[in-house]
Amino acid sequence: MTLIALNKPFGTMSQFSEHPTRPTLAACVSVPGVYPAGRLDADSEGLLLLTDDGALQARIADPRHKLEKTYLAQVEGIPDAAALARLRAGVDLGDFVTQPARVRAIEAPDWLWPRQPPVRFRAAIPTAWLELKIREGKNRQVRRMTAAVGFPTLRLVRVGIGPLDLRTLGLAPGESCEVVAAQLGLAAVAPRARPDPARRPDVSTARTDDTKRRSRYKKKQIAGQP
Repeated sequence: MTLIALNKPFGTMSQFSEHPTRPTLAACVSVPGVYPAGRLDADSEGLLLLTDDGALQARIADPRHKLEKTYLAQVEGIPDAAALARLRAGVDLGDFVTQPARVRAIEAPDWLWPRQPPVRFRAAIPTAWLELKIREGKNRQVRRMTAAVGFPTLRLVRVGIGPLDLRTLGLAPGESCEVVAAQLGLAAVAPRARPDPARRPDVSTARTDDTKRRSRYKKKQIAGQP
């Protein structure tokens, strides 16, 4: 079982198949047989996991396993306490309401690499940085959340998946390294054993036994036994 952590660059598609206008994961990862566990929009950057284990891939991407994802979002404007409270409580996006999130305002991260191409700012409007921790992963969810409370996202970087943190891994954009599933708190799922055709139960025998049990039960009822 292979599990790879990649710092996906801005503009890169979360796929290996060729794209007509954008680079893909094939430009960053040459390990055969691995696929993304979840997605990261082309316009978003940061931590993306890839594996050749289908069961592990599903567990990483499935919100039922409560694997928290951490994002840093540079937003247009300065969110006030009311906006942060809405993000924390859950935002109605029309097609669904987001689950409660952990959200806080942070200083601009001085360790973060410059984006290429640079973010386009409006000179008259200040920007701020937020840290958001969510357990869902619906399409463009963080961007839709901040826009819904009045502060569009200008730059989005995923820095953590569960205990795995991009800052600890020390990966520059386009760099990757192999990690182990234990670092996520998830063990690889063993493949299901195929049933032995020779040991299949005899359906006719099972039906006969069921008929006998029903007959004994009716006789007890007639006799007044419990």
